[in-house]
Amino acid sequence: MNDMLPKLFFIHFCETSFIAEANGQATGFLIGFLSQTCTKKAYIHFAGVHPSYRKQGVGRALYDKFFETVKKLHRSKVRCVTSPINKQSIAYHLRMGFEAEPSDSKEDGVPYHRNYDGVGEHRVLLIKHL
Repeated sequence: MNDMLPKLFFIHFCETSFIAEANGQATGFLIGFLSQTCTKKAYIHFAGVHPSYRKQGVGRALYDKFFETVKKLHRSKVRCVTSPINKQSIAYHLRMGFEAEPSDSKEDGVPYHRNYDGVGEHRVLLIKHL
């Protein structure tokens, strides 16, 4: 998991980034930060759980820790972005209380924003109100 996580995240976003561990091994991580532009928003950039530890509450614990932390820092909205083809991510975020932001484009009933990250790079914009 360490290969996926550049050190800069833990240097510059250490207050809002977390690693879950079991028996001295990383089982999951969440990289988040506070928006510098929108003072009521926080952002989840990247999260993952080791396949052996999925469906055991690791992800939920990391997200709950992030929500608790950013609430204490006076943030009332959490945003994240995923691809419309990443059905697992969309379903997970909806279960965690996120809502997909409305758009004219939809796939399987989920709104997505066309060309959000460049031509052909469509994204689902998700938001959770704390």
